[in-house]
Amino acid sequence: MRLQYPGSVRIVSVPCTGKVDLIHIMRAFEKGADGVYVLGCMEGECRYESGNLRARKRVDKARDLLERIGIGGERVAMYNLSSSEAPRFVAYAREMTERIKKLGPNPIKATSKKHKAAGAGAA
Repeated sequence: MRLQYPGSVRIVSVPCTGKVDLIHIMRAFEKGADGVYVLGCMEGECRYESGNLRARKRVDKARDLLERIGIGGERVAMYNLSSSEAPRFVAYAREMTERIKKLGPNPIKATSKKHKAAGAGAA
């Protein structure tokens, strides 16, 4: 369909969103991601029975954890759509990108840059 989504979006394909674990979401933030969103199949239509429901619980846990550590739970989200809904995929990508722009960069990224700069002069 040649639809355009923001270039800052990085896609990581998995066989089922049920394979996305809390550690994967948190590691993305540790490595500097400003936001993470998980796109799963429609609830009740998972070919692996309940993978998308497990993913939603993990996204909710990540949201709570990010809120508690001061990064902000609104930086992580889960959306459901079918594989034939490319325009919705693009809408979700744009929505999440705009949300992250308003929130600003990942606070961990700023902290790690300060540490690298401080360590760069030491020998």
